[in-house]
Amino acid sequence: MDRQLMQETGRHPVDQVLPLGRMSAVAVQHVASMYAGVAAPPLIIGAAVGLDPAQLTTLLAASLFVAGVATLLQTLGVWRVGSRLPFVNGVSFATVSPILAVVAAKKGAALPLIFGSTLIAGLFCFLLAPVFCRLVRFFPPVVSGTVITLIGVSLLPVAGNWAQGGNAHAAGYGSLADLGLAGVTLLAVLVFNRYLRGFLQRIAILLGLLAGTLVAVPLGKVDTAALGRLPVFELPHPFAFGAPKFELASVISMLVVMVVAMTESTADMIALGEVVERPADDRTIAGGLRADGLATAFGAVFNGFICSAFAQNIGLVALTRIRSRFVVALGGGLLVVMGLMPVVGGLVSLVPQPVLGGAGVVLFGSVAVAGIRTLSKADLSVGSNAIIVAVSLGFGIVPIAYPSFYHALPEQLATVLSSGISAGCVLAILLNLFFNHLGRGREIPPAYVPEAQIAALGKVEELSERG
Repeated sequence: MDRQLMQETGRHPVDQVLPLGRMSAVAVQHVASMYAGVAAPPLIIGAAVGLDPAQLTTLLAASLFVAGVATLLQTLGVWRVGSRLPFVNGVSFATVSPILAVVAAKKGAALPLIFGSTLIAGLFCFLLAPVFCRLVRFFPPVVSGTVITLIGVSLLPVAGNWAQGGNAHAAGYGSLADLGLAGVTLLAVLVFNRYLRGFLQRIAILLGLLAGTLVAVPLGKVDTAALGRLPVFELPHPFAFGAPKFELASVISMLVVMVVAMTESTADMIALGEVVERPADDRTIAGGLRADGLATAFGAVFNGFICSAFAQNIGLVALTRIRSRFVVALGGGLLVVMGLMPVVGGLVSLVPQPVLGGAGVVLFGSVAVAGIRTLSKADLSVGSNAIIVAVSLGFGIVPIAYPSFYHALPEQLATVLSSGISAGCVLAILLNLFFNHLGRGREIPPAYVPEAQIAALGKVEELSERG
């Protein structure tokens, strides 16, 4: 069908505008595939900060709104901003662990620091975009796989806390009712994933959250009181949680996360270019990274977080074989509309914490598995690579297993090191330079496809073979 349309219109399938009905159906699938990933980070961060339901709704609406704007920038493009591929963007999971470290150190004053650091990280990404696409060789699978694994591992304790109720100081924390509710949700996700097929299987986590919430209603775990007070439509408020603040330790943490997000987006663009048969060159990658940076800076103003690619949507492009970027742009428009409707965010905030905990085991565990899959692309039989992974994982897991490990260090240094992702990422990069680049005279492969989306390429090939 794509080849026939290309012959008739003279346009590449990526640039073709399809009938509205066909575009709408696939656009909804793209939104559904990414929705859980967009909603999870603000829910985690909002719970850690101690936001009330209305504030949590504001944070969630901001993430949806910014994800929509970022996706529109990527697909439609403005000047040299945007990859102009069917490229979906949203809040990066990599941002969660460093933000939780800032929250632990600053408590209620954390959000202004986070948004200030995110603003700087976005500008950093925008300015560095033309250079970064030439630095990809310094982020081979041995580095990116380690970082992605640490992202998943560092988030698993969050799922455990949710499963027990989310508030260690509340009565009934860790009760059998909460653990049972988390278990029912996890079981529902597994059953849906096992027996459903196609699109429904792809949203098994979303369906599991719905099932767990329905079970929680008769148990009195769902509070709908705040929902009735939410407006149907509301424009986002700049810096709704206070004017941005800047502190060196927080800025360093966000810059590290931004580098991880840029690596992820670069690999996703390479993978997506192969899927749609329009290879991503340096100009495409630089444009995509500029869109990431601009959306991140814009998001910081409107209470959002660091933006990067959503890998699951690449598999959806391969599965549907609909490569038009205007389909994904329509999905971005839907996300913007959802972000402007607080009642939508209010519905998501009804999901009880134990239900989120049950689904979080799968969601966060899958991130760790993506990292392990990426590590399988590295040659760990080479002694130096094995050492890089071993030391970096150990360095990153220590603050996860022993949060007070760096309590004697200066506060700013402790904030950076207490994020397993930041600490592990920096060390993996330095060790890779030390063992594989400096003074060795080794031939470095000219082009790495660095990140968890190497795994997506494998998935894409599998989907294509199924036809």
